[in-house]
Amino acid sequence: MTYRQGRFWQPDVTVATVVVDGGRVLCVEERSGGRLVLNQPAGHLEPDEDLVDAAVRETLEESGWTVEPTAFIGAYQWTSPTLPDGSPGRHYLRFAFAARPLSHDPARELDEGIVRALWLTPAELQAEAARHRSPLVWQVVADHLAGSRQPLSLLRSVR
Repeated sequence: MTYRQGRFWQPDVTVATVVVDGGRVLCVEERSGGRLVLNQPAGHLEPDEDLVDAAVRETLEESGWTVEPTAFIGAYQWTSPTLPDGSPGRHYLRFAFAARPLSHDPARELDEGIVRALWLTPAELQAEAARHRSPLVWQVVADHLAGSRQPLSLLRSVR
């Protein structure tokens, strides 16, 4: 049944943060689907949460880094591959942000599934493309490196 036939369709809304320092990109290594994959700090928007606040929270929870968002990189849609049982993949709507690192808490316990935070050069990250959690990982970084920066004021929470 499609959503047009009465089923409500809703994508997974996620945020991701591209943090660059000294030419290296902050990444997380995490377990997903039985694999050890790479991603930027990213996660789901929580109920009643502002997108920018979600990006700051997810970055801290997944990497131990406190960051300051500096720009909006872009919004991305992606549907994961069809599952082995034939059911459709999940549809994601990702909001990506650029941020600068402020401080790190190496003793902070990271989110479940996160193995470690690490810094990779863009070339190192690109060389690990087979381990990216999704195609969004490199696309967001590539757009950031190409200069995609929009003011955070484009995003508004209207309450």
